[in-house]
Amino acid sequence: MPLLCFCLACGEKKTAENVEPQLLNPKEVKLMVLDPGHFHAALVCKTMYTQVDTLIHVFAPEGPEVQDFLSKIASYNTRQDAPTAWKPKTYLGPDYFNTMVAQKPGNVVVIAGKNSKKIDYILEAVKAGLNVYADKPLVIDPQGFKKLKMAFEIAKKNDVLIYDIMTERFEVTTAMQKLFSTLPGIFGTLLNGTPNDPAISKESIHHFFKYVSGQPLVRPPWFFDVNEEGEGIVDVTTHLVDLVQWEAFPGQIIDTTNIEMIHAKRWPTVLSKTQFQNVTGLDDYPTYLNKELSKEGLKVFSNGEMLYKINGKYAKVSVIWNYEAPEGTGDTHFSIMRGTKSNLVIKQGKDEDFLPTLYVESQEGTDLEKSLQVAIANVINVRFPGTTAEKMSDSQWKITIPDTFKIGHEAHFAQVTQNYLKYLEKGNLPDWEVPNMIAKYYTTVAAYKMALETSAP
Repeated sequence: MPLLCFCLACGEKKTAENVEPQLLNPKEVKLMVLDPGHFHAALVCKTMYTQVDTLIHVFAPEGPEVQDFLSKIASYNTRQDAPTAWKPKTYLGPDYFNTMVAQKPGNVVVIAGKNSKKIDYILEAVKAGLNVYADKPLVIDPQGFKKLKMAFEIAKKNDVLIYDIMTERFEVTTAMQKLFSTLPGIFGTLLNGTPNDPAISKESIHHFFKYVSGQPLVRPPWFFDVNEEGEGIVDVTTHLVDLVQWEAFPGQIIDTTNIEMIHAKRWPTVLSKTQFQNVTGLDDYPTYLNKELSKEGLKVFSNGEMLYKINGKYAKVSVIWNYEAPEGTGDTHFSIMRGTKSNLVIKQGKDEDFLPTLYVESQEGTDLEKSLQVAIANVINVRFPGTTAEKMSDSQWKITIPDTFKIGHEAHFAQVTQNYLKYLEKGNLPDWEVPNMIAKYYTTVAAYKMALETSAP
């Protein structure tokens, strides 16, 4: 059995080793891509970075997942518009992890694959003195959360950084919603909310069948095994819980003792055999999915909802997965922040042509007309030039954002990566990032535990 199995099995018993810190010159960031089972690993490399060496070291087991990653890199290298120039060097075989740790040809490990393995990869990487840049979620269960706290402690001792890829902070309507919430003349202050009308709510709808980089996405069959991928309530909700913290409490350190889970639930999406075949390319279900098969099809517990209090404010987060989006639409997002003077609402329905759109809705008796126009001219346009407010009614304005800021989900990976590269150059993250990552995963794991308890027979 490869040494990796031994190392990961005893991960919680190890302590930080005396590892010589690797000082990063901004021109000497060298990437190692570990077991790239998710297409997000490739999206990190859809753009070139001046700080990053063009040689990518890929460590993975043999199989279709690493080949899909390499194919995407090849397509980026050969595209007509702004081709990349990556030079992948592969180390394929059963001992891929130990080979990476022994050789350490790079100083940053990119991790995007099976969520069940992710925290063990992270823990062993920081023990080896390697920086970690990982796709969400970092953990999917209580045992993983314990390891995550340990990993952050070891990373601090070994002077390396762990960072998760929070792309949704860069979606422009979300960034605009946050910016408006900092303007007391428009938003006032965030209400405490109630269980029925939380201070901040976020819902996202996703789809198993979609296109990535212009091609139909082929998902590995383990993606539908919640023991590997994690349930929906600990997966996509990571982004939403992160946005709750990032928007409602910008720059503030959040203590887990100020988080109270009130309600959480989970439910499945059922995929027919044909739908499963279309998404995976397989003729039949793997045997490890038999436990979730029914007459209707495969039950995937990809949906979840949580209601909780954070720093005294009620927050609600929910995620829904369908098979395929209606024609002309895609993944959608709804969000509301309730203030004393106005509500900031993001909608993405038929009236918005299924594009995320921000509305400012004044609270009863609040006249925002003049103050909104002043804010647009003096604050909003400084950061987002060309933004306008269209009056829809006496109490509602639609915020129109220039298309130049609507760059799409895939391009957000480059923006997050540029942030991470700046942090690597400085040698540290903002003081609130690590405690708030811990608070974020504390929240998702608490919701998971409660949802399991409430759905138990």
